[in-house]
Amino acid sequence: MSLTTATRDQQTRSFGQILKEGRQFRGMSQLDLALTCGVSQRHLSFLESGRARPSRGMALNLASALGLPLRQQNALLIAAGFAPVFSDRPLDAPGMEPVATALRRMLAQQEPYPAVLVDRAYNLQDANEAAGRLLAFLLDSPPGTDGQPVNLVELLLAPDGLRRSLANWETAILWLVRRLRAELVMEGGHRGLSELVARALARPEVTALMAAAPVETDQAPALNLRFEREGQRLEVFSMIATMGTPLDATLQDIRIEFFFPADPETERWFASGAHDPER
Repeated sequence: MSLTTATRDQQTRSFGQILKEGRQFRGMSQLDLALTCGVSQRHLSFLESGRARPSRGMALNLASALGLPLRQQNALLIAAGFAPVFSDRPLDAPGMEPVATALRRMLAQQEPYPAVLVDRAYNLQDANEAAGRLLAFLLDSPPGTDGQPVNLVELLLAPDGLRRSLANWETAILWLVRRLRAELVMEGGHRGLSELVARALARPEVTALMAAAPVETDQAPALNLRFEREGQRLEVFSMIATMGTPLDATLQDIRIEFFFPADPETERWFASGAHDPER
C-alpha cells in the first residue's frame, strides 16, 4: 500500500494535532464531537492534548464523525500507532481494472459531448475525444503538449487559457471558487484542494471578485459557461459524478465532469462535428 505525500506529511504531526485541526476545520466544538461519538468531552480533550491514546476503533469512529477523506483517515490511524486501513492504488494497478474500464466507458458514452476525468484537485487524468476537440478549438495550443500536468481550474484562471474565450469569466470564476471552498470544508482540508483554492485567491482579480460578489440578474437553473471564439458561440453546463462507496483513496478522489449543450446552437455544433479538424 502506498502513502500519498499528504499522508506522509501528516505523519510528522501527532494524533491529537490532526484530530483538533480536523474538528476545528469542521467548526465543531469538543462537546459537539464528543456527543456525536458517544464519549465524554473530558476524554476527547485528553485525546487532543496527548494525555490519552485512542483505540483503533475510536480513531476510526472519530475520523468517520468528522467525515475525513480516506487519506486523512489513514493519516489519523498512523499517528495513533496503527496501520492504515484504506488502499491508495493507481487506476492501472492490479484489481482496479473493472473500475478503470467503467470510467473509460463513461467517457466514451458521453460523445459527442465533452467529459473529463479529474482528481480531487481538478488535475486532468483523462478525457474523451470531444473534450480534446473542444479544448483544441478554444485554445491556441492544446494543453498538456509540453508534458506538464493540466489543471482545469488553472486553465480557467490563466490569462492565456480558457479565460480569453469565456465570455462570462467573472461569474464563472466567482461561483467556481465558492464551490471549491465549500468542497474544501466538506473534505476536511484536502491538501491539494486547499493549495488550489489558495492559488486562486492569490490572484488579485479573483479576490476583487470575491469582495464585490457580482450576481447576474437573469440566472439559468445551473451555471452555464459561455464561450466565444472565431465567431462561434458555445454555451455548456456540467454535472459531476463520483464513486458511490469508495474504499480506496484514489477512487474517492476521482470525479467525472460531463458537459452538455445549454442551447440548440451548441448542440448542433457538437453534433455536426464542425469542431473536428479532420472534417
